[in-house]
Amino acid sequence: MKQSYRAARMERHHKRFGTGSLNLVSLMDIFTILVFFLLVNSSNVQQLPSSKAIKLPESSAQQMPTENIIVMVSNQQIFVQGIQVANVDRVMRSKEAVIPELYKEMTLKAQNSWQQNTADISIDGVKPGLQVTVMGDKKIPYKLLRKILATLSKANYSDISLAVMRNNKQEKAVR
Repeated sequence: MKQSYRAARMERHHKRFGTGSLNLVSLMDIFTILVFFLLVNSSNVQQLPSSKAIKLPESSAQQMPTENIIVMVSNQQIFVQGIQVANVDRVMRSKEAVIPELYKEMTLKAQNSWQQNTADISIDGVKPGLQVTVMGDKKIPYKLLRKILATLSKANYSDISLAVMRNNKQEKAVR
């Protein structure tokens, strides 16, 4: 059977230049980068920001931290999400039970928070509060901690967590 002119031309062309092939090297590079990206970003370990000025108390707590707003309290400053909002000396001299600067910042964060949308939904007529984690130095006075907790409570943060370092000594003794 005789081939058409077009089929004969295509056959000659394929004999001369060969068939097309897939370059796997660049495809493998792309998939390698994709795998590393997914490995780095898929870890479910929650890590609190570290600060040299804050030494957390130790505890045998087993629950891992959740991702929410962080209030850091050192011996000199109070920070919300890394932004300084108040001076500890001025707060300690104040007779007020609520820290105005912290209250202002926390109400602003509450208005901009995604948690605010879920806090509008009431369960049995009671609105749930927002979540916050307090990272306080283990040597801060209780009077300061009480003022911070009162301020957070007034700003509708009822789910307050205190950050601690996990104590591995007790874990080893239990085993």
